[in-house]
Amino acid sequence: MQNIYTKYATLLTDYCLAVKANERVYITSTYLAEPLLQELLKCIYSRGATAHLNIELQDQTKIIMDAASTDTLSKENEIQKFIIEKFDCYLVIRAPFNSRDTQNIAPEKRKASSEGNKEISKIYNHRTGTYQMRRSLCQFPTQAAAQEAGMSLKEYEHFIFQSCFLFEEDPIQAWKNLGIAQQKATDYLNKSKAIHYKGPNIDIHFSTEGRTWINSDGKANMPSGEIYTAPVEESVQGKVKFTLPSIYMSQEAEEVELEVVNGVIEKWTATRGQSLLDQVFDMPGARMFGECAIGCNMNIQRMTKNILFDEKIGGTIHMAVGQSYAQCGGKNESSVHWDMITDMTKGGEIWADGQMIYQNGSFIL
Repeated sequence: MQNIYTKYATLLTDYCLAVKANERVYITSTYLAEPLLQELLKCIYSRGATAHLNIELQDQTKIIMDAASTDTLSKENEIQKFIIEKFDCYLVIRAPFNSRDTQNIAPEKRKASSEGNKEISKIYNHRTGTYQMRRSLCQFPTQAAAQEAGMSLKEYEHFIFQSCFLFEEDPIQAWKNLGIAQQKATDYLNKSKAIHYKGPNIDIHFSTEGRTWINSDGKANMPSGEIYTAPVEESVQGKVKFTLPSIYMSQEAEEVELEVVNGVIEKWTATRGQSLLDQVFDMPGARMFGECAIGCNMNIQRMTKNILFDEKIGGTIHMAVGQSYAQCGGKNESSVHWDMITDMTKGGEIWADGQMIYQNGSFIL
């Protein structure tokens, strides 16, 4: 395990964040991730950089949200704003004590907190979108996350390490190889303007004129393995049923169906989580799409109720309502960014400018 966490820390430091001498790295996690955090400190400081750790306690967010008034929650966190404005790298290591600890926070508290973070989120999206601040999100295996995924802790550890290519002799080279493999489809998509997702559960078309498809090969998320863009907001048209469960604000929605007209989600239903949809789509900017993407990581082949992994499942597409990615040219702004996934392995197709380029979960270029 020491060797695997050394490889994990090296991958995050040298490949995902590309940490350089004299840079400042902000890391947020819980103390459950201590073995990885220890190896990260060795890596970061040996590169001549410095690290600032934010280590959360069990139920910390829940305690604060319940105890604080809406007035307090709506105030800007000046320290957090300084970090987002000034630091060079930002790493989030998910290591939950409880995957559903924030499920029952009052909606008015969530709304107030969102308002307090509005300007910070805007700065974060700008700096990460223009690569002024390099960021990464990864997972540390904890019992709570394993239970959420329906696995034993040992199985979940194996799942994470395999998804991140940590069993490879040289994980960094393995990610570079994936990037090369994804680049052909990325280049083709970037020469196209009209995209159509078709299949038993989806009939959505949109324009990507003036937008950029990005080859996500592990530098922003670990694991990664996707190609994504921000659609021209008002161009999205059609219907979609997301076949995999979606979790947002620690709540779950199943079989979400959306109908989109001129870029705006006009109708929404779910067999489970209807009230969650109603709540989310009442938030500014949430009824437009900020992302359309294709999952390409064939080392991930099962649902774990963790979007960091689920959206990368090989043979799926996902679409996110809400905030667009500035690096793709997206313009929609929202405190929401909720990815929803549908399987494409059984009759799914992707067409680009009238040419079928993807069928049954694989590119056919």
